Amino acid sequence: MVLKIFFPQCCNTADSGLMLGRWLPGHDSAVVLAVIHYPFIPGQVKKYLSQMQSETDVDLTVLGSWSMPKEGQEGMDSFLKDLSTIFPYSRWLQISREVGKRGFHCEVLHNEGTLFTDKSKGNDKSSHNGKEDAGDNGGKEKIIFIHYDQRKVMLSQLHPVQEAIQDSGKESSELRAMFQTVSHSEPLFFLDRYDDGPLKTTHWQSEGREASIIVELLKQGSVPLCMLITWLLSVWRWVCNIRILKTRPVKFISSKLSTCVQFGYRTEHLQTVASTKKATEHKEFMRKANIFVSFFVDMALGLLLISWLYRENRIGTLANTLVPVADHVAKELQELLEWLMGAPAGLKMNRALDEVLGRFFLYHIHLWISYIHLMSPFIEMILWYVGLSACLGLTFALSVLSDIVALLTFHIYCFYVYGARLYCLKIYGLSSLWRLFRGKKWNVLRQRVDSCSYDLDQLFIGTLLFTILLFLLPTTALYYLVFTLLRLVVVLFQGLIHLSIDLINSFPLFAMGLRVCRPYRLAEGVKFRVLTEEAGTPLHLLMEINPIKCSTVVQCYRTPTYSCYPKDSWGALCKKLFVGELIYPWSRKSTKTD
Repeated sequence: MVLKIFFPQCCNTADSGLMLGRWLPGHDSAVVLAVIHYPFIPGQVKKYLSQMQSETDVDLTVLGSWSMPKEGQEGMDSFLKDLSTIFPYSRWLQISREVGKRGFHCEVLHNEGTLFTDKSKGNDKSSHNGKEDAGDNGGKEKIIFIHYDQRKVMLSQLHPVQEAIQDSGKESSELRAMFQTVSHSEPLFFLDRYDDGPLKTTHWQSEGREASIIVELLKQGSVPLCMLITWLLSVWRWVCNIRILKTRPVKFISSKLSTCVQFGYRTEHLQTVASTKKATEHKEFMRKANIFVSFFVDMALGLLLISWLYRENRIGTLANTLVPVADHVAKELQELLEWLMGAPAGLKMNRALDEVLGRFFLYHIHLWISYIHLMSPFIEMILWYVGLSACLGLTFALSVLSDIVALLTFHIYCFYVYGARLYCLKIYGLSSLWRLFRGKKWNVLRQRVDSCSYDLDQLFIGTLLFTILLFLLPTTALYYLVFTLLRLVVVLFQGLIHLSIDLINSFPLFAMGLRVCRPYRLAEGVKFRVLTEEAGTPLHLLMEINPIKCSTVVQCYRTPTYSCYPKDSWGALCKKLFVGELIYPWSRKSTKTD
């Protein structure tokens, strides 16, 4: 049998007294939490113990005595051992430390009056003070001291967190039970040596409570600030619930604008952060902290962008550059269409359809150039006011940039839609006529291909239509290919912008900061190394916390956003491009119901 005693490092040099802690249920282990110094009154110790049990919901008990010899306390050992008759126990630990030695000497007294000592070294006597040493059982008893950093264990969270939630009704592991015992005993550590009271204790906070005036002032000022933010959000929700804003056109437009989507997400984040309800679970606390840090970093980056934009008249320079760039893009598109209206790459195109499509698209470019020149006097003023959106955060500025790119490339989107619709119509027409030649048809009700008999007139008309569509397909496919490539370039640029927005919104900055600055806060496990192994003393191990990996931090604490939902696979995307279906990068997956 191996008895494991988790002993805090801060108590290694504590004055003699009683050890407070807990026996882990289902395990042959004890966790020492604090040492109550001599002198004390046993009645006050029992009262303090019952008070701590009600505050911590931990089954605290007096584990035994701790003896640290000093001058003038020669009879302290016998006095502390006699206290076992006052406090109820199943096993009483008698731990003592000799001057000049790092190891402890431990004896375990059972409630039957049997005394066990560590026989791993074979140097202990078979009897002590006239009490039976239980030779057969005593020889099998082995004691191991595991020294741990009490502060780190109390502040750390053992991962995976889901396991602790799901298995709360089951018996937890020994290590997890030890971590939970220390973390739940936080009220026990509020008593320090500077407090006026009948009891003096030693634990990690014995030298004085950790506190900060700035932190306390922020805590006091956060309450009215959260109430103000909650009131402003309630006013904003009332404005958003106005009937005119609930109409289908307004809801459709707002769902397609990146700025409105980002504003909705930031509103949800503010509601989460400004909530006066205290986070009771670790996941909830980390989510609030990550959102708060993300919001703070977003605002800081937005203010830096504003300071850069409105310095040295960069807004005017950007406005003067925008119109020539738009003219250059329109000129390049016009030259591309003129190239397609000829014999591109030596391909033989259908002259009539080529002329119709080319003139149709050239007319759209002419309208676009007229629109740009009509708006050119107001572009600088528009950019000046749009730049102020960065005061709400860098994500808002990037969302506005994405919407501006969508508006400036709207003609390219129109070209892509026209070409995709024509190409899709011909692809589906050719596939339907191909089934006609094989005596098949598509059953709409059963969603399958069934056999069907056609007469001669139907086959003749089908042959003519199939021939026409087949010979017109190369011309339509070329236009569709060119405009699809242009559309993919725009979508790729917008995708990079949305990726940056998602990185700021969802990246767990607070959790990653804890992992870098205080890695013990997010524990994946522990490791042990031999601290001392002296003759005649139990084995002493030092427990060190293993932090979780950075990839695990991102995976566990990433804030879910709309871009975290599953997208189409590469195979489905290629299929859509081949058959001419429109690609909407902003569309989300939803469950369809009949």
